[in-house]
Amino acid sequence: MSKSQIQAGSVNVDGVAYDWRLQREPHLSDDEGWKGMTISLLQQDAKREALVEFPAPKRLLKGLPRGRLQLDDATISRCVRSAIAAGWDPMSRGRPVVFTVDAEGN
Repeated sequence: MSKSQIQAGSVNVDGVAYDWRLQREPHLSDDEGWKGMTISLLQQDAKREALVEFPAPKRLLKGLPRGRLQLDDATISRCVRSAIAAGWDPMSRGRPVVFTVDAEGN
C-alpha cells in the first residue's frame, strides 16, 4: 500500500527555492493534548532550518477521525513568508527556529 500524501517537496517564493518536508503529523501528547503537524523548511544552499508548527485540527479536538493532511504550494509559500517576516534568516547558522502559524500557514 503506497502513501498518496505528499510529504516533501520544493517551492519557489520570490525567486528563491525552498525545500520542505513533513516533520511530524498531528498526534496526541500525554501532557499537552493534541499537537498539530510540523513542517521543516530549508532554503536551498542555506544552513538554518525553520520548523513551522500548525495548530491541531479541530476535528481531532472533537474526537473525529483523522483526515488527510492538506499541504499545497500555496500553504507552504505562506509558511515561508510568515517565517521570514517573523525573523527567520535562512543563511545564518544555528539551531532550527520554531514558528507557530494558523491553519492556513499565516
